[in-house]
Amino acid sequence: MRLENLLALTHGILINEPCVSSFENTIFDVRRVKRGDLFFAYNTDDIEAAVNNGAYGIVFDKPAELSDSEIAWIKVDNLDEAIKRLLRFKLIEKEVVAYECNEIVLKLALQVITQNSFLVVHGDMRSVFKSLWQVEERATILFCPTLNSKDIFTDIRVLSKNTRESIQIMEQTLFETSFIYDNIFYERQLISPFFIPYLEELLHLYKSLKVDFRLRKFTPIEHFEAVFTNKNFEIKEFGTSDKVLIFEQNTNIIESEIKFLHSSAPWAKIIFIIPNSLEISQDKSIFKYKHQNEILSILGQNSFHFALIVGVDKSILEKKIPYHTQLTLF
Repeated sequence: MRLENLLALTHGILINEPCVSSFENTIFDVRRVKRGDLFFAYNTDDIEAAVNNGAYGIVFDKPAELSDSEIAWIKVDNLDEAIKRLLRFKLIEKEVVAYECNEIVLKLALQVITQNSFLVVHGDMRSVFKSLWQVEERATILFCPTLNSKDIFTDIRVLSKNTRESIQIMEQTLFETSFIYDNIFYERQLISPFFIPYLEELLHLYKSLKVDFRLRKFTPIEHFEAVFTNKNFEIKEFGTSDKVLIFEQNTNIIESEIKFLHSSAPWAKIIFIIPNSLEISQDKSIFKYKHQNEILSILGQNSFHFALIVGVDKSILEKKIPYHTQLTLF
């Protein structure tokens, strides 16, 4: 990339008058810097090593010492914004189309094998840049606007919610599903029936875009995460206990999950532990907490088969609950 183009795209300010006028590659990891590369200095402590490794340009957004006047020193307001602008221009050049989806569809898509012209975007801005900088012409991107900025893309389309591929559920528990899709039987997949409509939405996208794909064995995603425990709330192997804690950090789907649990396990004693700030119809099975350290006490003072815990992850189980405070059905 030529220096003048880089400055125009990143809105950068050239601090000096360098001898170099173009760069080979855009690098974030100082260990990968080679002669002719442009280094984005997320850690200013790495600048000296980048220069020693042969960088032709340094892009920075924090105070930095200019140690070599022959290379380009480029000051930007924000490194993430700078590489976003670079990437945006590249994707316009390559006529990339982006489809936006919700977080669950995206995380299911990460478990499906597809052709190289279809990419699922996730991670921080540097990760997104690395995955898309060498993208194919007219590729299709799937992204979630709550996880990654829409500003990266210009041609954005929305998944159709009216049409879905048909998945035939053959057997299910709350946390496992055996199903048939396209005449193939997928046995005991670690995907809750709650997520099947999201999977159908994703599969319809593949079919409508004629994307070659292959389903592999699903593993649990970071939603509706089931943790089997004993009466002391020590984690046990999947399916080996009758007491299950279900963790969910996305508050947008809580009411759907509550409805799913009530309809799928009417026989069970279920409690719901939610942040005090969350507005959900109150009943005797819903408990609210102001601070995370209250959650373990609520668990210990109530009997249940399933507890849906909102706003935290299973790391709270690293704290111990005194045995005498626990009430249990088992």
